[in-house]
Amino acid sequence: MRENNMAEGSAAGTADSNQKTWLITGVTSGLGKALALAALPHMRAAGGGAIVQMSSQGGRMSFPAAGSYSAGKFALEGWSEALSGEVAPFGIRVLIVEPSRFRTEFNSAGVLNWAGKKGEYDGVVGAIRQDMAAADGAQEGDPERAAEVIRRVLELPEVPLRLPLGAEAVANLSRTYEENLAALEKMKEYSVAADFPGMKAAQRAFRQGASAVTPAEPA
Repeated sequence: MRENNMAEGSAAGTADSNQKTWLITGVTSGLGKALALAALPHMRAAGGGAIVQMSSQGGRMSFPAAGSYSAGKFALEGWSEALSGEVAPFGIRVLIVEPSRFRTEFNSAGVLNWAGKKGEYDGVVGAIRQDMAAADGAQEGDPERAAEVIRRVLELPEVPLRLPLGAEAVANLSRTYEENLAALEKMKEYSVAADFPGMKAAQRAFRQGASAVTPAEPA
């Protein structure tokens, strides 16, 4: 099993974030992907394995002060979803873990990256900054229990692509999915009107049983 848990927290308004903040986000995300790719030849040779990508509830939703952090997690999730379809024929599973707050050092003063502040956004992100700092040592999530849950899920006959961790993540992501589905339905009439009249929706290859592809024999 290969676990990718490379990340650095950043609490700043999107307009406050500087180039260093975005560079750190991109580098940590990129290193995690590189390590996962490095493990793939060994997993293919072994005939299976599991890649656990530590994302966040912030990889499926975002909010003020979490823009750069969520950008990295959104990218990780999109990349991991594509990867899961590519490696499934080799018996390799990909699990994207989406935790809420867990009692690690993530919210500690030495880890949480406070980007430069612009006074005009204090009313929007100030309370969120304070909340994130105050959570240090008081997070409801237990890292040891989380590890055990991940282990149990990986032993299931059908491993899901995504695993929210923690009651807050379940509540927030449930609300996010419901709101997104409602918005999709509300805008559906406008959305489909953009196609040429009389055209049927495309049947893309990635929706036609890609997991059943037989891998090529090694040279």
